[in-house]
Amino acid sequence: QVQLVESGGGLVQAGGSLRLSCTASGSIISINVMGWYRQAPGKQRELVAAITLGGSTNYADSVKGRFTLSRNNANNTVYLQMNSLKPEDTAVYYCKTSVVVVTTTGKGLYDYWGQGTQVAVSS
Repeated sequence: QVQLVESGGGLVQAGGSLRLSCTASGSIISINVMGWYRQAPGKQRELVAAITLGGSTNYADSVKGRFTLSRNNANNTVYLQMNSLKPEDTAVYYCKTSVVVVTTTGKGLYDYWGQGTQVAVSS
């Protein structure tokens, strides 16, 4: 079993900054990918940014140049630095990880989601 603990959401004015963090713990052998998704009211959940074990990153076009995702492999944590926030960034942000974990039969690759953290940007 893997647990994801998220923190850093909140309310900020347009143009402001927030930093989200997500830490994975549990019977983890390796973390292949960690990243953030978001879901605004009435909209589908969408990828914001993701980072691989090797450090390759992928960003949604809407956040490129404003958001930066980094990863600390030593403590299984990712950080999403969000700058120049816009009202349209308002959403619940969810951490997601694809991990290789210990199982009763050896190991397996599974996806896990965090509980979500609210980000609200006022105009």
